[in-house]
Amino acid sequence: QVQLVESGGGLVQAGGSLRLSCAASGRTFSNYIMGWFRQAPGKEREFVAAITRSAGSTYYADSVKGRFTISRDNAKNTVYLQMNSLKPEDTAVYYCAATRGYGLPREATNFGSWGQGTQVTVSS
Repeated sequence: QVQLVESGGGLVQAGGSLRLSCAASGRTFSNYIMGWFRQAPGKEREFVAAITRSAGSTYYADSVKGRFTISRDNAKNTVYLQMNSLKPEDTAVYYCAATRGYGLPREATNFGSWGQGTQVTVSS
């Protein structure tokens, strides 16, 4: 399995921006579809965004579409999540995930490798 380490979380005011990074190691990064999920206290983990192996396709949850952008740099084995216009409801632990599957997976069960998570807190 690929090992994943997230960074870039923190505390930001509503309307602000953060960029999350996820560094991968252990396997060929370009073989994986990469995704971001989040989990707020008392809620289930939910899909945020994902990007295909060559970055040819990206897709998003409706709640973040137009505000968040996922990207990847296969030379640096890193995937990013640029988060703009943040809202208090974006507060959650954000997880990076990887899958060698196909298509446009959105379910957490489709992803076999996970990072430890990074906290994002948006104050009102």
